[in-house]
Amino acid sequence: MQFAMTTPDPGSDLAVRRRRARRTAVVVGAIAALVYIGFIARGVLLS
Repeated sequence: MQFAMTTPDPGSDLAVRRRRARRTAVVVGAIAALVYIGFIARGVLLS
């Protein structure tokens, strides 16, 4: 018994996934940096 499966282009799928992962990492990193800077600024301004 054979199953007909279409195979997606492995290069394009992997490239899209890597691009999305990189974008997600940059966004999460930027948010973390802003939170960190906010804590530092709040500590400096309150003292």
